[in-house]
Amino acid sequence: MARQYPEIEPPLRRFIERQHIFFTATAAAGARVNISPRSTNHLRVLGPNSVCYLDLTGSGNETAAHLGADGRMTIMFCAFEGPPMILRLYGTGVAHHRDSAPFAELLEAEFGGEAPLGARQIVELDVDLAQTSCGYAVPEFEYQSERTVLDEWASKKGEDGIVDYWREKNMTSIDGLPTGIFGAE
Repeated sequence: MARQYPEIEPPLRRFIERQHIFFTATAAAGARVNISPRSTNHLRVLGPNSVCYLDLTGSGNETAAHLGADGRMTIMFCAFEGPPMILRLYGTGVAHHRDSAPFAELLEAEFGGEAPLGARQIVELDVDLAQTSCGYAVPEFEYQSERTVLDEWASKKGEDGIVDYWREKNMTSIDGLPTGIFGAE
């Protein structure tokens, strides 16, 4: 049932492109394991061993904190429609914060140079293993639409309000690890 691949082969890439949601999992020594759901609207397959996603403001910033402390990350996709399958991408990740050159380069190359209000970083995963499994127990769901709540929230906050929110809620993880959202601050 499970099958391992050294890279994201074309059929796996096509599977990723059909999904509407993915999950990221990160951890650091002595810290809680974090799992976050995300929309594939902001995910890009960069090559056979690399993916990235534009990370929007959230209530916390655990992923960036864990990547800064440890680097390990898994991204998981589940087929909720069509033939069952689970795909996990294992590797090492890095959070490229808004003021970094890699953020600007990826934003231009992969997202047309446009960051939605509230985009705080681009997370890039260097994939060292892709693994499929059956997904037979994953329930079927029908995709309806993307939620607009985060965009509406960001619009009401405005750019300065979002920066204030980052200072209040996104500077450290729930375990006190720094997220690096403002660089050396």
